[in-house]
Amino acid sequence: MRKYLKRAALLLKDRRGNMLPLVVAVTIGMLLIILGVSEYMRLVITAAGIKDAMESAVISTVNDNYNEVYHCVREGYAAGYEPDGESFAASVDYGDIYSRMSFLLGLEEDGDGYVRINNGGEQEYRLSNLSVSIPNNALGAGGGSYYADASIRLEIPVRFAGKIITNMSINLKVRAAYTEKF
Repeated sequence: MRKYLKRAALLLKDRRGNMLPLVVAVTIGMLLIILGVSEYMRLVITAAGIKDAMESAVISTVNDNYNEVYHCVREGYAAGYEPDGESFAASVDYGDIYSRMSFLLGLEEDGDGYVRINNGGEQEYRLSNLSVSIPNNALGAGGGSYYADASIRLEIPVRFAGKIITNMSINLKVRAAYTEKF
């Protein structure tokens, strides 16, 4: 290692034009690093935008359940039930999260999932395997939070020099809870 450092120091001190290959190598190295960082940032920003849209869709679904939760909140419970004659019947609305996300993100249906196509006609990302869980508290359980959990599979093509290298696949998870104000 010291040998290489001494040689690099000698090359830096030498004024005969030997620096040109080193400058080209450093420039290419910096360019590769900048391209890698910019691709990483593209992936992070895309995933964050999709997670925000998914949170919005799940929050809307939880808020749509307000009419079922209201009766129980009035009775001191946080659960999805509605009056059914002399008793209460479970009532949970799972909403349509895919359609809300399609509206927010401009998605197109593609087989078992949804894709986003950019202006160049290339696929930006793919969403699939949406699962939504809205556990309903039991009546008389003494409260507790009323929430919805959602999970979706996100696949984003990783590009370098205009070509797709591989796909980044992650599971995005979101939880939205209903909290009564009064």
